[in-house]
Amino acid sequence: MDSKWSKVIIHASAFFAPVLVPILFFLLSVEEDVKRISIQALLFQAVMWLLIFISSFLSFLIIGIPFLIIFGIMTIVVPIIGIVKALNETSWDYPIVGRWV
Repeated sequence: MDSKWSKVIIHASAFFAPVLVPILFFLLSVEEDVKRISIQALLFQAVMWLLIFISSFLSFLIIGIPFLIIFGIMTIVVPIIGIVKALNETSWDYPIVGRWV
């Protein structure tokens, strides 16, 4: 499969299978760039789930509500930016976890 479309599928998987698809692409792909993006996508989803959980817990104290809104929006917008960058064949890293990998 073309690297461009592999990246698009990995980014889009945030909306239908955020854990399974990046793991499968990491295990099955031989291209280092696709492996890097799949690990970033998986880590990004894990961090966002953790941040949303903490924000929803803190929303009982009212201070978590703005964070819950921000992290919820990021969970939707960031994969869309990744899809657009992959379609333009531009190098792009996920925020927060991009430098970890």
